[in-house]
Amino acid sequence: MYIAITFLIALLALLLVFWGGRILLSGKWILGFIRGALGLLFLATALLIVLVAADVYSYRNLAEEHSVGTVSFRKTGEQRYEVTFSDADGLAQRFELHGDQWQLDARMLKWKGVLARWGIQPAYRLDRLSGRYLTLQDERIKERSVHQLDSSAFGIDIWQSLRGIDKKLSFVDAVYGTATFLPMEDGAVYDVRITHNGLLARPLNQQATSAVEEWQ
Repeated sequence: MYIAITFLIALLALLLVFWGGRILLSGKWILGFIRGALGLLFLATALLIVLVAADVYSYRNLAEEHSVGTVSFRKTGEQRYEVTFSDADGLAQRFELHGDQWQLDARMLKWKGVLARWGIQPAYRLDRLSGRYLTLQDERIKERSVHQLDSSAFGIDIWQSLRGIDKKLSFVDAVYGTATFLPMEDGAVYDVRITHNGLLARPLNQQATSAVEEWQ
């Protein structure tokens, strides 16, 4: 579905390039300045649409609940952990988190109105992995850690733009899907799943299970 949307957006961009080129190259420049300005406007709009399409393409279709990856921990010091996030495609990223608990965030686009009735599913992109301390004093004085998992290219961020105005839009909500903070523990492994309501993290081994039980 999102490949088709990206294709339609790219087709619109190509049409704008064609029309812009025709204006710039057509006949004598009776109204040269106006034609030139219109042509450049078409070309700039086409470039913007292409960049928006590229940003939309970085989101994944969310048809049903599924795993987005696993998060595993190795303690390296007091309230310090080496964290390995392995996504659903098997790509592993390593980070250092400080604190007692961790959280994973995802950006979500939830379609409304006509688009929802057409069957277009929500889309998501993993966003940030962060740690936090249990006590407010530690949160205030100790080093904090937040790591970006994915980002928008070329400075175009359609989700952030929509989030600023989505209360005025009738066709989309740009929201965070955030997993509940869970304890970091040496050797713990968690499975992270995404649903239409956001992210869920579940312990995969005894170390993670014991840490969750003690924390609760």
